[in-house]
Amino acid sequence: MMSMIMASFLSAALLLLVSGILTEKEYGSKPINLTIVNSIANAPNETYSADIVFRGILLGAMRRLQQTNADFKFTYRDDLNYGPFLESVNGVAGDNAEHTYWELLVQTGKNGSVIRPDVGIGCYIPEQNDHIILNFTKW
Repeated sequence: MMSMIMASFLSAALLLLVSGILTEKEYGSKPINLTIVNSIANAPNETYSADIVFRGILLGAMRRLQQTNADFKFTYRDDLNYGPFLESVNGVAGDNAEHTYWELLVQTGKNGSVIRPDVGIGCYIPEQNDHIILNFTKW
């Protein structure tokens, strides 16, 4: 019985691994743009290009961008209830006392409208040609 369970588990794991490899090869990656806006300091915007794999989350694209571009840095913390919470971008951190935070906005590639997703960086799945806007602002 135990060997049958192990065989089923290994088969499922192999299937997931192979399908993940095939999905990435089949669909490849897609480009997105990410712009850093500091609405408080009126600093110049900084725009970066990143690739995201098919059905990949924004956090993954941001991690990949941070690994490949020394000019882009960010930190986040895991909230037990809400998942990854963006704390700082390029050395600028939100502050509860100052009522500042990083807001996630998306200018969609479909019609160009700017939306505020109802999920954060750990759950948002960008579409090809989405323009991600990380906006430092006050609440």
